[in-house]
Amino acid sequence: MNKYQLTLLLLMSIILPVQTSLAGEEEYEEISRINDNLAAQVGIVTTIASPGTINQTLAVYGKVTQAPEHVNVIQARFPGVIQSVNVSIGDRVNKGDRLIAIESNESLKTYSVQAPISGVIMQRHANPGELTQERQLLTIANLDTVWAEFRIYPEKQKKVSSGYSVMVIINEHRIQSHIAHLVISGANEPYMLARVKLDNTKLKLSPGQFAEAKIYTGKFDVSLTVKKEAVQELGGRLGVFVKEGKAYEFNPLNLGKSDDNLIEVVSGLEKGAEYVSKNSYLIKADILKSEAEDND
Repeated sequence: MNKYQLTLLLLMSIILPVQTSLAGEEEYEEISRINDNLAAQVGIVTTIASPGTINQTLAVYGKVTQAPEHVNVIQARFPGVIQSVNVSIGDRVNKGDRLIAIESNESLKTYSVQAPISGVIMQRHANPGELTQERQLLTIANLDTVWAEFRIYPEKQKKVSSGYSVMVIINEHRIQSHIAHLVISGANEPYMLARVKLDNTKLKLSPGQFAEAKIYTGKFDVSLTVKKEAVQELGGRLGVFVKEGKAYEFNPLNLGKSDDNLIEVVSGLEKGAEYVSKNSYLIKADILKSEAEDND
């Protein structure tokens, strides 16, 4: 039995539906009772309904890229034969580390190629015995800073501008930042790129990773809101569970605008009402169970 089942079992053993009479027939109202200590035990949290701000967002998608200003391509200073290569792809190097030994064609002396920056070896095109010619031997990238680049298609471009706040989502990471640049993508692509600079010293992101973002394009101050996670569907209606003493009653709502956290209440709830904002699904599950048992 998992934690959810244990919690639900505990609730079901304590919470009882309120039985009422209507036109000589018994029916169950959408109410449950639970004392405050047990509510705290199982994680039922309440919040006061109040005014709030609904953030308008635009979802966009892209990927992580390395910062071009932090990429260094290594070439030989003098043509010659590669004697040794001390690094492989993925190795981390420090500025000044010896990377390659090359025998010069002119002097026949061996000279060293050192790392001009600290970073990670991203590409290697050098092996012992090869001629250096005028080609790239190694590529080093410092990934302490990376960029997230998001595609902004024509129908969305009027809604987005440099400086807008943005929530970047990469795997389990959520990073609050802003759009540093809005640039043409090049290569005759039909979209622009919104570029977001990210501190990567702790995130350890890699170029090429998929990224999602929510760009904040506007906000609305509304007279009454509830938390989005509090809203449940019961009997084909959307609403929240309002707390009155030890009773939790389902309150149908007329809802309006919403964002990731809040949803506007157009009607159906009074300002200052105390409602279940977390784990309201436990109360819903108990009411449904009670109704099912009553119909058996």
